[in-house]
Amino acid sequence: MTTGISGASHLRVDVVSLFPDFFASPLESGLIGKALARQIAEVYLTNPRDFTTDKHHRVDDEPYGGGVGMLMKPDPIFAAVESLPVLPRREVILLTPQGEAMTQDLFRHLVTLDQLVLICGHYEGVDERVSHLLTREVSLGDFVLTCGEIPALALINGVVRLLPGTVGKTDSLRYESFETPLLDYPQYTRPASFRGWEVPEVLRSGNHEAIAQWRRQQQIERTQQRRPDLYERWVEECGE
Repeated sequence: MTTGISGASHLRVDVVSLFPDFFASPLESGLIGKALARQIAEVYLTNPRDFTTDKHHRVDDEPYGGGVGMLMKPDPIFAAVESLPVLPRREVILLTPQGEAMTQDLFRHLVTLDQLVLICGHYEGVDERVSHLLTREVSLGDFVLTCGEIPALALINGVVRLLPGTVGKTDSLRYESFETPLLDYPQYTRPASFRGWEVPEVLRSGNHEAIAQWRRQQQIERTQQRRPDLYERWVEECGE
């Protein structure tokens, strides 16, 4: 059975998950919840267990050749994906540690599509033949989680927030971390003094040119210190 969070025509996200309830609260909260409620995007949840044909509704089995743990069977996953509508521009994505890294560049690509199909793995992974369904494999990072639902949520969040109307101030999308290779600059709000830590004087000066220069320098220094890989990329791209 496929259940929907909301309806829209801009972007359809289909999540194939053994635990669709996992998504209920996160997709009803914050900016993403508001975006779905306003029909900026739609999310549908499909449980592959509903497509099993045996009396025990088995979705996993032992791997051929032996090994530790169980694998998700291919037939329920295929049946679940093949039950979905097919929109013109879509990606079918397996969330797996073996995939490409989840990045802002990837989000910018995915937000241009009509449909995302996200397959959430469990146990020790999925049968290799599921790869014939896929257009892409994506990883949240170089670590192992108990399920694919967590990276699926991260991907949904990262993509939906780029859709027009999700974030109130579109300028904020252009000036944040990873929109360029540089990290974001430090930011402060009131009070000006807190436990002896002061807001930098330049930010209270009202001199917008000086503030812009300070922020740019902070971005460069922060990126060089915290993410030298991004700093090297920025130097190569910008020639600075």
